[in-house]
Amino acid sequence: MTKLMNIEASPSSRIATQPGVARRALNGLTVVLPWTIIGGLLWAGLFIKPQPVGSSVTPPALERRDQFYGLAQAADGAVLAAGSYGKILSIGADGKIRRLPTPTDRTLQDIATWDSSHAVAVGNDGVILRSEDGGQHWSAVTDVPRSDVANKLNRVRLGKDGLAIATGEMGALLASHDYGKHWQRLREEEDVAWNDAALLDDGRLLVVGEFGRILLSDDLGQQWEEIPAPVPVSLMSVSFRDAANGVAVGVEGTVLVTSDGGRQWSPVQLETGDHLFNVLWNAGKKQWLAVGALGRWVTGTPTADGIDWQTGTVDPRDMGWHTGALASATQVWLAGDGIGRWDGQHWSPLKP
Repeated sequence: MTKLMNIEASPSSRIATQPGVARRALNGLTVVLPWTIIGGLLWAGLFIKPQPVGSSVTPPALERRDQFYGLAQAADGAVLAAGSYGKILSIGADGKIRRLPTPTDRTLQDIATWDSSHAVAVGNDGVILRSEDGGQHWSAVTDVPRSDVANKLNRVRLGKDGLAIATGEMGALLASHDYGKHWQRLREEEDVAWNDAALLDDGRLLVVGEFGRILLSDDLGQQWEEIPAPVPVSLMSVSFRDAANGVAVGVEGTVLVTSDGGRQWSPVQLETGDHLFNVLWNAGKKQWLAVGALGRWVTGTPTADGIDWQTGTVDPRDMGWHTGALASATQVWLAGDGIGRWDGQHWSPLKP
């Protein structure tokens, strides 16, 4: 009996019979464990570098979120489209779409080309881009005149020998004579948005903007004459087919015509109140074409008795807006809430 009573208990039985020891061990583990986890995470963050899994995904050139505002014809037959996020796309004759690199993420409002080498694009925050290789590469112009209030540039129009006129907010009327390298103001800053300009064949310059305002200059902006407009609403675009005959369009379905080089304008009564954002003379079809909101189009065909005006929508299933228009061969490219081609009967949008 004495030997049995002197047998030592096992280690586990000793701990079990000493609750104070077990409690202290558990408390120590509770204190040390969180710091161990934190230390491990810090070590992993400092010394373990993540490795990519699989290949990176390149976004498509044309995405559903994109909006495009200006179109231009490249010398190789491609169409250039400028729009949101600083995007410039090249749409080849074979239908292939490429995104061209640009140095900005500002929205581009318009684009134009002089020849196979020189091109220019303008947009929000006073951004102006220029290209000397037909639009394949672009650089930003750094000395653009700026306002302290607003600097959105709405449109750019081109003339001979490197002449360009850009229009925009706060009275922006900018001119370049060297293919977009340098720009200067043609008028002092004022609280009005100039939306478009037309360089007439005889060297005159006509500008349209907010509140129905029209300016005319016989010497490319040295002196100006304000032309009374028959409407008070904003004029968004203007185009001439020769030195005498022109059309201006604007909000609320406004269409104005002139036959004396822009000194007198007459309104056209149309059965639409949809805003019109762009107008051009389609030499191939020998007619005026205006486009705007809700898929609206307006055509004007000169006849012996005047101009025959027609209106409709490009497609009842596609009620998007269009600010860019470019006549190309037998069809017209339209840009806005998407890009597509219209042949006067069928609307064919490009799919992302």
